[in-house]
Amino acid sequence: MEKIQHSHVQVRGLKLHVVQTGTVAFDFRGYGLSDHPPEPERANFNDLADDVVALLDSLAIDKAFLVGKDFGAFPAFTVAVTHPERVLGVITLGVPFLIPGPLGVQFDLLPKGYYVIRWAEPGRAEADFGRFDVKTVVRNIYILFCRSDLQVAGDNEEIMDLVDPSTPLPPWFTEEDLDVYATLYQNSGFRTALQVPYRCMQLDCGITNPKVIAPSLLIMGEKDYVMKSPGMEDYIRKGIVKQFMPNLDIIFMSEGNHFVQEQLPEQVNELILSFLAKN
Repeated sequence: MEKIQHSHVQVRGLKLHVVQTGTVAFDFRGYGLSDHPPEPERANFNDLADDVVALLDSLAIDKAFLVGKDFGAFPAFTVAVTHPERVLGVITLGVPFLIPGPLGVQFDLLPKGYYVIRWAEPGRAEADFGRFDVKTVVRNIYILFCRSDLQVAGDNEEIMDLVDPSTPLPPWFTEEDLDVYATLYQNSGFRTALQVPYRCMQLDCGITNPKVIAPSLLIMGEKDYVMKSPGMEDYIRKGIVKQFMPNLDIIFMSEGNHFVQEQLPEQVNELILSFLAKN
């Protein structure tokens, strides 16, 4: 394997942590080892999309394949819609085509105790998470969201209460993995991470009539809880999503959950490399 190089690249006034091994991965603003924006509570998905384009400019990359997992799919879609000339293809895991704004994730259709709604409420997640150390919060998140059901809290409980402390980590996520993730969140905190995605998800991103023309791939786990979201099953399985992404291939992984890239890394990497080779 090529040697992995770490660096920081100045992008739109912030230093973003970049990992390169021939190609590029980076920590979004406010995540991992990248800087926080000066006003995290004003951050939104357009900031992330603009960072992607500015990072490509900084690294003198004319066109790139964009790969996004979960909410990382949103800026990938946004860049593909607004800067199609910079995008060779789009690969997303766990989230089909959605654009931030009122027509994206429709909060009014979600159960009122659903984690997305709870964490969108300023201060609520902070109070919930604040009862535990960072490592326990990350542990609980992995335990919760590898399940196949929507995580919905009752009126008198919080999302962290949905985890029995005795529940083991999933077998594909080690204590060493947990240590690395926890250390990164101890560094970054959850301030920007709660703003983007949860608290800016309904902000209109200014895109009308969105369409991604680039070759695209969606990898979904059959056991991903996202499939239980209202309308999601039909949107994906009946091909409604292809109205927005006409050149989309969809692959379902029968045992896959929401963390399919960590759960089944060899299979996911093979699917990604096959797509890249074909396009």
